[in-house]
Amino acid sequence: MLSGAALGDLPIGAVAVVAAPWTSLRLLPPGPWHPRPAALARLALRFLRQSVIAGVDVAWRALDPRLPVRPGFVVYPVRLAPGPARNAFSALASLVPGTVPAGAAEGGALLVHGLDVGQPVAAQLATEEALLVRALVTMARDILHRIVGVGSSRSDAAHMTPGVGGTMS
Repeated sequence: MLSGAALGDLPIGAVAVVAAPWTSLRLLPPGPWHPRPAALARLALRFLRQSVIAGVDVAWRALDPRLPVRPGFVVYPVRLAPGPARNAFSALASLVPGTVPAGAAEGGALLVHGLDVGQPVAAQLATEEALLVRALVTMARDILHRIVGVGSSRSDAAHMTPGVGGTMS
């Protein structure tokens, strides 16, 4: 223990153990998302791997002027509805070096700045979003999938606007 242990501290600890989740559930009640631990673990491992690879790529491009750097914006059509899951996706995209969500675009899409828009930025974002959706499955989708095997598919097309200070068109 950091500061020692005393039997008299047990009641205070027990109150804290009960009060913390109670307060959390009152401030933010559970939503329709139910995390899948195995999928979350795969997402975390992929994120760590991608972060190392992307970090080395960013550093290499910064130090070697012969490597292409084509900064610009990608308009990515996010499948997730506005709310906690979409916020989690934006946070996940912001942690991957080389991409930074820059705000909302028309039609509910996400405007993402990319270090090199010649790379498959939209495809990478689609993969990250799909992994997040698998990790945080909605109860309704899970029930439908179990009953009738309903899945979802989507086009990963995104509109890219290359160039520093590029604009959406």
